[in-house]
Amino acid sequence: MVFDFETCNLNLCDKNNKPWQLGFILCEGAKTLKEFNFLIKWDKLNISADAAKITGFNRKKYEQESIEPEKVLDFMEQYLYDPNYIKVGHNLLGFDVYIHSIFRKALGKKPDYSYLKNLVDTLCIAKAIKKDIKPSKEKLLSWQFKLTSFKEKGMKASITALCKSYGIDFDQSKLHDAIYDVKMNYEIFRRQIWELEL
Repeated sequence: MVFDFETCNLNLCDKNNKPWQLGFILCEGAKTLKEFNFLIKWDKLNISADAAKITGFNRKKYEQESIEPEKVLDFMEQYLYDPNYIKVGHNLLGFDVYIHSIFRKALGKKPDYSYLKNLVDTLCIAKAIKKDIKPSKEKLLSWQFKLTSFKEKGMKASITALCKSYGIDFDQSKLHDAIYDVKMNYEIFRRQIWELEL
């Protein structure tokens, strides 16, 4: 399960920040088995001008196609909490897992991070590959959390940079659309697992 949220802004402490798009795909080997793209309906959605520009947010499309947040969350979580799926994403441990928690809180639910034990963050993996840091298979989650905070000037590990370095064709204008990002991220992940044994 490869997933990504698009949000009102990048501030995890902003009480008004909410996910307005969720994209996720279910994959096996080189195949994408299913893909899901949801616009999440909120009564008050205050998306920043920068976030709208970067993500290509379209208010009219959002108002026509968004669906109730409870339906989106319930549908997503049937896969998120299923231990048969490995959860994959880019910067999940630095952003998206907290957005998921904000999503739950907005609907009156308590945080539940139990799915983290079965998660791979491709940003952490990219940093490990670039710095030749071997994974700790027994403590993969804590190993990834350490890499989440690792920063080095000049290190390029965004989805754009990784697509370029792996020779993956991509459309720059579609990046930051959650469903497009997860597709590109899965191509990155499929190459990463040949470089770093997890």
